[in-house]
Amino acid sequence: MYAELFSLSRALPLLSGWLLDWLLGDPERLPHPVVLFGRIIAWGEHRLNKGRHRRLKGALLALTLVAGVFGGCWWLFRFLSQWPVAEAVAAAIVVFFCLAGTTLIREVRMVFEATDRSTDEGRRQVARIVGRDTAELTPQEVRTAALETLAENLSDGVVAPLFWLMLAGPAGMLAYKMVNTLDSMIGYRTERYRLFGCVAARMDDVANYLPARLTALLMLAVAGRLDLLAFVARNGRRHASPNSGYPEAALAGILNCRFGGPHHYFGQLFSKPYIGTNERLLTTADMLLSVRINRRAEVLMVCVVIAVWGLLGMI
Repeated sequence: MYAELFSLSRALPLLSGWLLDWLLGDPERLPHPVVLFGRIIAWGEHRLNKGRHRRLKGALLALTLVAGVFGGCWWLFRFLSQWPVAEAVAAAIVVFFCLAGTTLIREVRMVFEATDRSTDEGRRQVARIVGRDTAELTPQEVRTAALETLAENLSDGVVAPLFWLMLAGPAGMLAYKMVNTLDSMIGYRTERYRLFGCVAARMDDVANYLPARLTALLMLAVAGRLDLLAFVARNGRRHASPNSGYPEAALAGILNCRFGGPHHYFGQLFSKPYIGTNERLLTTADMLLSVRINRRAEVLMVCVVIAVWGLLGMI
């Protein structure tokens, strides 16, 4: 009986937080930890990213913030362990805030709907979810950018947080979100961030190495396309990122389309290799299939976490 209760104490917060994200997405009117992370990073970058030793200062900022989040969350849950119900509620809240599946899916749907109305509206809508410059994108490039982001977000916004929850509990999950937020804000190879953000970018590469490849495998599994494993292995490593190419290659293979190519970031042109070879027009049907793949992969990942905890006797 005790083992069963202990099992539920780990699985229920995960399922509760995941279902809340599935139903509600990111709460617009509630304070979000990632917003707080972003403000702290911006504050630190503004004060430290100048003068000499930028690489060192950026490394210290990144390491201090990640260690601080992990340590603070670990001590909080150690304190809450005296009250199991409060601990479970807090864990569910962490899961809810750290997952970003539903919100991105909504945004991608809106990108396709906006692009169907007008190119300019599609460009404005996709600018909400991508880092590249969007002012000159064609309708095809707008749709491509949205689906690339959807695939990448399945790894960064769903699978990777659940992966680190599985390995290191809520503290690991929150620490991963800090790593990912650091990379999204300062992990660029531009003149401004090349030195200051290089350690943050490498931390993100390490944190996402296994989750990105696991994401691709989950996508192929739920699509019934494990025959694309060689395609993903071949094309995934062609991406400028050591990780993002794998979920993008999985989706490109499933859709039989082409991702990648040259993009502008902060006014600078970056030439990215193409993933896939079929340069066909993307449609709303492709978006709907991509969303179904995302949702099914998300469900499978939750099952994987619970199964691993069960096998290890940790839940």
